[in-house]
Amino acid sequence: MTASILTESTVDLPLYARGKVRDIYDLGDELLIVATDRISAFDVVLPTGIPDKGLVLTQLSAFWFEKTGDIVPNHFIRLVDDTRMEGVPTELPRELIGRAMLVHKTQRLDVECIVRGYAVLGSAGWAEYHETGSISGVKLPPGLKEAQELFEPVYTPTTKAEEGHDENMTFEQTVELVGEQAANAIAVRSLAVYRFGRDYARERGIIIADTKFEFGRLDDEVILIDECLTPDSSRFWPADQHRTGQPQPSFDKQYVRDYLTEVGWDRRPPAPELPAEVAARTGEKYREAFHRLTGRELVRP
Repeated sequence: MTASILTESTVDLPLYARGKVRDIYDLGDELLIVATDRISAFDVVLPTGIPDKGLVLTQLSAFWFEKTGDIVPNHFIRLVDDTRMEGVPTELPRELIGRAMLVHKTQRLDVECIVRGYAVLGSAGWAEYHETGSISGVKLPPGLKEAQELFEPVYTPTTKAEEGHDENMTFEQTVELVGEQAANAIAVRSLAVYRFGRDYARERGIIIADTKFEFGRLDDEVILIDECLTPDSSRFWPADQHRTGQPQPSFDKQYVRDYLTEVGWDRRPPAPELPAEVAARTGEKYREAFHRLTGRELVRP
């Protein structure tokens, strides 16, 4: 079927929040989360949408929420697969089918929960590692090479900045921010979901090198929210092409980052348009990751 692009949703419901990728609508105790085809790189939203990206993000998150719900509780209720939904007081635009989900509303914890299974630290992370041997206060083995698998996954939280770049945090700083009980919960639960996803994906030929999670409070329980193990929140590599000590081919938006670096963009708004072939190729990579991991076809309007 023909790929589609939706960069902004219009729903007759109160707008709760609009993020880089998602439009979120308020339903009282629940939220309607719409994943658009917007894409961000280096913390800037690009003017070019990626075909089918929102379908992949929503349906892959739903897949993982269902797979890991017995390991870690999450906010997922159901995927939007019809224009009429119980509890939603208006008929939804048909274009939202497959790219929107109904979730429980929570009080978000302002921590980006990063889990790293491989040494991909970014320029600032490598600088910190070479200077201190650590990242976010977590000691790492000496002599690591780019894309080298770590003996054990490590949890390295960051701030969740509304604008600009997130900053590394120590575990002690997360305790100060969200409290000891919640800080322990998000660390343990992030590692648990990552380990499950890593092992599941590896059997299907994909390395999940790292990922980020978000959590919120619901009835005094810390639960997983937002998205889960998608090409936007994770680095996906083809396992049969993994080579330590060099950049890796990927199924995620690294393809877009590489293009923007090649054209010399200074990473300041406004971002340049993507050529049609770059957008199309990125969409293909997202769809391939979805098919490999789920064995399903995308639900489309």
